[in-house]
Amino acid sequence: MRYVYLLQSKNNPLQRYIGFTEDLKTRLKTHNEGKSKHTSKFCPWELVSYHAFQNKRTAQEFEHYLKTGSGKAFANKRFWQKP
Repeated sequence: MRYVYLLQSKNNPLQRYIGFTEDLKTRLKTHNEGKSKHTSKFCPWELVSYHAFQNKRTAQEFEHYLKTGSGKAFANKRFWQKP
């Protein structure tokens, strides 16, 4: 499976991250250990939601969509926790 996941910083809830992985458990651990340059400043991270796909391309397209204007609006309404 391929996963698109949404993270929110526990210490700074306005800091959010959307990513793609094939190993969700390991990837979340990597983020929380500060090993990702994009998320290391805002550890620890909480998994808000994840979406599983069999097809890699579909997962990557969904991740890309969530990073667009309309995708951000959709995620704000449906997925993110209110700070």
